[in-house]
Amino acid sequence: MLPWLLIAVVLVPLLVIAFAAARRTKTAGEHPVPEDAATQARIEQEFTEAEAYQEQWREEEKKHQRDTIL
Repeated sequence: MLPWLLIAVVLVPLLVIAFAAARRTKTAGEHPVPEDAATQARIEQEFTEAEAYQEQWREEEKKHQRDTIL
């Protein structure tokens, strides 16, 4: 009798709380905060800079090809 009472008093409320928290987290994740124009422009600029750096890195790697022995 004691194990069933323990389950009813402790585990069931914990499961209800965990379910409510998971639902709240999922709902918050489905509706992200909208970005303003300045933030969007900054993100686009960062992507452009990253792509330029990546292209520069590739060109440097082509110039300095190394023989790698594994």
